[in-house]
Amino acid sequence: MEGKPRPRASAREAMAGMDRLIALSLVGQHDIAQRLGLNITDLTCLGHILGAADDPLTAGELAELAGLTTGAVTGVLNRLEQAGYARRQADPGDRRRVRVVADPTAAERVSAVYEPFYGRLAGLFADYTPDEVGVLADWFTRATDLMRSSLEEIRRGSGR
Repeated sequence: MEGKPRPRASAREAMAGMDRLIALSLVGQHDIAQRLGLNITDLTCLGHILGAADDPLTAGELAELAGLTTGAVTGVLNRLEQAGYARRQADPGDRRRVRVVADPTAAERVSAVYEPFYGRLAGLFADYTPDEVGVLADWFTRATDLMRSSLEEIRRGSGR
């Protein structure tokens, strides 16, 4: 499959496009969280819980992934349990530790909201060659790592 001609763009133009996407995504995530009866932090944590699938996270792992304190995660888990999205269960290997598992209906409830957009994204990706999708996937992975490092610097007060 040969790629379609793409418009030329500078790194500055690409970053401006990325900024617009991120800004719109933030607004969208708030709207999605509200539709699901959650706040944005709870939705973010639910995403991590669902992403863990058959290897449930500990509360501490969830705190680390979300950049929260363990105390804040306790509140998140209380709200997710109350809303019927997740529950705590004892770790079979260490009964003192708690693992967080998604309610069996959680993925379906979340997918119902995200699926229309994800379907459109699948159509957009289909417009790219496998090599181009590989470049996009690589870029997203590497940009995520850069963002994580930058956030750590900001939180330490050393970000420039």
